[in-house]
Amino acid sequence: MKSAEKLHTIFLVLDEANTLSFAAAVDPLRAANRQAGRDLFDWQFATPENRDVSLTSGLIIPAAPLHDVTTCDVLIVVAGFNLHAQSTPRLRSSLRRLAARAARVAGIDGGPWIMAQAGVLDGHRATTHWEDLDAFAQRFAAVTCVDARFVDSGSRLTSGGAAPALEMMLHLIAQHHGAALAERVASSFIYDAVPTPARPQGRQRPRVHNAPLTARAQDVMQANLEDPIPIKVIARRLGVSLRALQLQFQASLRTTPQAYYLGLRLGEADRLVTQTALPLQDVALITGFASQSSFARAYRQRFGVSARQRRSDLATFNRASDADGGRRQYRR
Repeated sequence: MKSAEKLHTIFLVLDEANTLSFAAAVDPLRAANRQAGRDLFDWQFATPENRDVSLTSGLIIPAAPLHDVTTCDVLIVVAGFNLHAQSTPRLRSSLRRLAARAARVAGIDGGPWIMAQAGVLDGHRATTHWEDLDAFAQRFAAVTCVDARFVDSGSRLTSGGAAPALEMMLHLIAQHHGAALAERVASSFIYDAVPTPARPQGRQRPRVHNAPLTARAQDVMQANLEDPIPIKVIARRLGVSLRALQLQFQASLRTTPQAYYLGLRLGEADRLVTQTALPLQDVALITGFASQSSFARAYRQRFGVSARQRRSDLATFNRASDADGGRRQYRR
């Protein structure tokens, strides 16, 4: 799909979009022009309405309403928080109009939600940020939801957060202007990972270097947060003794498998407490606690405060932040 023509790109940027995701989308095109020594891409920014939008860092994108845009080759939707309020009928109509003319339409982080709400992902494979994959799949039955870093579905591209967005943009550059240019762009960012779009996002966590057994155990634990598996069963699945697994965790992570597993479950519980409105009883069940009381004890021991108080404190902080002109930091 190499092209000698300059590709006109529109970045639709929504209020409260993640700044790193925004940069990961835009800067590869600038770097591609620099590496090629000519303008392969030009771009402009658009906003949902005729008013400025503010990224999570406070960076301002000046007002440039999407409904004034007449055409583009590539349309990229960069979004993060507070999506429902911004997905207006007028915005969805503008998206459908431009998507019918553009060669490619892409969404980053919360961008796939906006695309799906406009109906431009119907019949396509797509992904979104890993925190929202289950909700996305339930909400948009006409879209085939995929747990992947980014998905190329022909005229539609979607990605999770900032790092997959960079990989998706390198993929786009390679498709239109060759793999050699994409490699030079990656090198300019000192990015040397091999993009693996189909690799699941998962709940991202640091990998333990030179400890494949521990890493495999982590994968099993991460896939079984709601119904925890006894550590001895995990060891059996991995073909090692319980003692060998315990020694590996102690050597690699300075902790026991049991403590590590509990930490994963409580980490997910804290995400659900702070970033969703799920009842605390549901949070307990989703993270594998047999009772609300056992969850409450474990949560308080780990975080030094009850889950109810943590949610209340965050709500108070958000109200104060809103009063000061700040932005809520809840996801969808």
